[in-house]
Amino acid sequence: QVQLVESGGGLVQAGDSLRLSCAASGRTFSYYVMGWFRRAPGKEREFVASISRSGGTTYYADSVEGRFTISRDNAKNTVYLQMNSLKPEDTAVYYCAADGSLLARVHTAYNYWGQGTQVTVSS
Repeated sequence: QVQLVESGGGLVQAGDSLRLSCAASGRTFSYYVMGWFRRAPGKEREFVASISRSGGTTYYADSVEGRFTISRDNAKNTVYLQMNSLKPEDTAVYYCAADGSLLARVHTAYNYWGQGTQVTVSS
């Protein structure tokens, strides 16, 4: 089992930056592929980014490529999502996920989830 707690969400203006954090507890953090997903109002949960166990390989959704960066610190049991040049369409609840498949972009590929943190981007 692993428990995930996201933080860092908030209300920002278009063009601003935010950094989300996800702290993990439980089993060995470095064992897990980690991912970020988001759910906008009225939409399905969608893939944002994923990172390998070592942090050496990352994948991004086309909609965030070049603006968002996923990273991890295995010594701190934490995964991050740096979000730059935020747009109103980035408004969503952002979820951290663990124990997934690095290449999979569906939420069903992950076994553990945090409660989510709200990100709201005003125009």
